[in-house]
Amino acid sequence: MIQQGFPRALVVLLGTAAAVVTLAGIQAVGSILGPVVLALTLVIAVSPLRSWLSRHRAPTWMQIVIPLAVVLLVLLGMIAVLSLAAAQLALLAPTYATQFNEMVTDLQHWAAGLGYGSEQLNKALSSLDPGKVIEVAQGLLSSLMSVMSSLFLIVVLLLAMSLDAPVFSRIVDAAAVERPALALALKTFSYRTRRYLIVSTFFGLICSALDVAALYALGVPLPLLWGVLALITNYIPNIGFILGLIPPALLGLLEGGPKTMLLVIVAYLAINVVIQSFIQPKFLGDAVGLSTTTTFLSLIVWAWVLGPLGALLAIPLSLLVRALLIDSDPASKWAAALLSGTLPEPEPPQPSGPAPKSAPPQAAS
Repeated sequence: MIQQGFPRALVVLLGTAAAVVTLAGIQAVGSILGPVVLALTLVIAVSPLRSWLSRHRAPTWMQIVIPLAVVLLVLLGMIAVLSLAAAQLALLAPTYATQFNEMVTDLQHWAAGLGYGSEQLNKALSSLDPGKVIEVAQGLLSSLMSVMSSLFLIVVLLLAMSLDAPVFSRIVDAAAVERPALALALKTFSYRTRRYLIVSTFFGLICSALDVAALYALGVPLPLLWGVLALITNYIPNIGFILGLIPPALLGLLEGGPKTMLLVIVAYLAINVVIQSFIQPKFLGDAVGLSTTTTFLSLIVWAWVLGPLGALLAIPLSLLVRALLIDSDPASKWAAALLSGTLPEPEPPQPSGPAPKSAPPQAAS
């Protein structure tokens, strides 16, 4: 019997069109969806603390208040660090005006010595302004601070999700009877999100400590501040350390000249590339189940859809989409293999051949 169905190419085209329309809709409500996903990620991050309090029979209000307080302290700490970094850059900018002008003059003389002293080059060099250079770093910090602009909405969502988390956990356990694949996908999403946060925080702390030591040795102002910024940008996959490199590199240029800036860049590359490109992926790939290509593509897509918040939440968002659309469907094992970059486990072999015949009855004597 021939089965009727849509051609595979048409299914792919319709699925792609549906994905584009869905992403456009998400982008339209990004100011709401972004804080929702951030609150969900933070609630998942502190769920082991809530489980520990529950096992030790702490009062219900304590199981809600303590994890919520931890999350709020983290959020307020991030806002304070980013605000302090932006303010310190604004204060330091005027103090480097003289050094910057001298550096531009030296660059003009160097270009003229090479025979490139045209009016266009001189005009371009003379138009450089230290304030504009500092604005690059301030723009970076401001974009990260905009992630926390919906703080009130995030706090309300955190409170609501913290109240509903125990009930939701019991609902997922009960749904495992009728929807085992979906229940397993949701539990795997929570587990992988926690593992991602743990691995990223652990290696982020190592990179930040080494970055602070390097900046302190090179005499770059505010090394501890840039170390904390490096920890925050570590949650942005693939290009996070580049964003955290911009402010200290600019200050190194203004403080010690091109040599100091070059040493800052080399130090960051040596520290972050080795750890984040060679060591961390070996642990992160096992933790989240996403290949390097999938991680980079998810960063591009979610940054386009949700802006800076999408870049910070690229991995949790991709894990959530995978849980809802792929892991919950047992027939999508090859799609999951493409995302994770690992072959699916082979199915157990089925018995082949006709069933053994029963022995003929013995004739009565």
